[in-house]
Amino acid sequence: MVCQKTAGQVSTGPVYGRNDIRHIGGLSSGEAVAGNVGTFGVDANGEVTSGLNHEGESTNATPRDGTPRSSDEVGESRRSEGGVCSEATSVGPTSNGRSPKDEAKSFCISRWEVWEAYLKVKSNQGAAGLDGQTIEEFERGLKRNLYRIWNRMSSGSYFPPPVLTVKIPKATGGERTLGIPTVSDRVAQMVVKNRLEAVVDPLFAPESYGYRPEKSALDAVGRARQMCWDYDWVCDLDIRGFFDNLDHDLMMRAVKKHAKDRWVELYIQRWLKAPAQDEEGHLLKRERGTPQGGVISPLLANLFLHYGFDLWMKRNWSHLPFERYADDSIVHCRTQREANLVRAKIAARLKQCWLELHPEKTKVVYCKDANRRETHAHEKFDFLGFTFRPRKAYGRRGKIFCSFSPAISTTAVQKIREEIRGWKLHRCTAQSIQDLARVINPQLRGWLNYYGRFMPSALRPIERHVGQSLVRWACRKYKKLRYHRTRAWEWLLRVLERQPTLLVLWARRRGTVFTIGAV
Repeated sequence: MVCQKTAGQVSTGPVYGRNDIRHIGGLSSGEAVAGNVGTFGVDANGEVTSGLNHEGESTNATPRDGTPRSSDEVGESRRSEGGVCSEATSVGPTSNGRSPKDEAKSFCISRWEVWEAYLKVKSNQGAAGLDGQTIEEFERGLKRNLYRIWNRMSSGSYFPPPVLTVKIPKATGGERTLGIPTVSDRVAQMVVKNRLEAVVDPLFAPESYGYRPEKSALDAVGRARQMCWDYDWVCDLDIRGFFDNLDHDLMMRAVKKHAKDRWVELYIQRWLKAPAQDEEGHLLKRERGTPQGGVISPLLANLFLHYGFDLWMKRNWSHLPFERYADDSIVHCRTQREANLVRAKIAARLKQCWLELHPEKTKVVYCKDANRRETHAHEKFDFLGFTFRPRKAYGRRGKIFCSFSPAISTTAVQKIREEIRGWKLHRCTAQSIQDLARVINPQLRGWLNYYGRFMPSALRPIERHVGQSLVRWACRKYKKLRYHRTRAWEWLLRVLERQPTLLVLWARRRGTVFTIGAV
């Protein structure tokens, strides 16, 4: 039986190119060369690495029927279930271009899927998991590590290790539990995520923006701004401990409905049940929730709330627009009475899904501006790092008016200021200002590109803080500026005039961005 193809792969017969190299399944010539040698890629020395001959690697696995079987014991059982490879009896390549060893596996998982998953995990970086292995250490045995992941996943014998849990402070106070899988487990999760995402993402509502291809948080903020101009009230929703309280039974019902491959369902269930280990070494059995920090967790959250919230809103409140980014949602309403009713109905709906709204963080907000001048208890709310509230704005002809618009939140500004202090620029006196610019520009550019999209003038405190840090650095570096902060400011402004594009802040400045003050 021919295995089901990976999403997006065209099923074709063998193709022969230059030097009589056989192209497998319509792959490009570069992929075909790698496919014929069974490669995952190139090792650290630049040599092609083969995944077909692994000395000392066992391919013994336990299939779903519980009987131990080696991948070399072919021809004993011929499974014909959907998504399960048939056993190979031939010695040479099969008609679909897969090797006999690949055909002998219980599940059809391409090695290219594992390789592409690894590249994504590498680009995302991330901390080491429970085994303490970093991305750099994983790459030292890249061929062996990737082969082990592919071999176990395609044999059905992959079991995720415990997830390391750490406590991180919340911006609003308290602590959040973050799960950190190992590098190998992140690669395995990425394989499943890529396969499932291709099926379920096209089904998601356009109002869902979190962790989706071709969508971003700025898209959600932009649409929320437009809807706040059109609707007078906002129901700001906050689900209490969503990732920690996600119901496994409801989650698996949604996965089974859409998973076309048996192994996708199998491994998601194992990840949901994988135990967690805290920093003191205690193993915690997981009955509910999914680790916040896992690769597969955002997709599972979107799938759960697609049925738990998005479709329910479409059926019952189709006339009300909303934006949802993962578990953070806002609903726009015409009147205060309607907003309170929607809040109560959503709370009842989430209760059916074994979730609840946070009683203090969930609120009904009035969108006050020049045309809506009533006074209410709540007239601002935070969404994705932006604060929506009445602000001074300028019209097309320069006329000043009041607009309900987003800008960087006070919490985000404080967090950025603390991170800038953590750079300790004043201690880097051995470096020139050009060296400092090369180090801090990438981080500054990221902040400006995100928070500068709406109301960029609200970034002045950050620009001013960077200027104050550079003045403190100059006072320590140059003797003639020591104890003369005013002279240091004058020197910095002269540098600004000579090199206006040295820092991202200077290139985007509007008038004078620095003021004298203490750091």
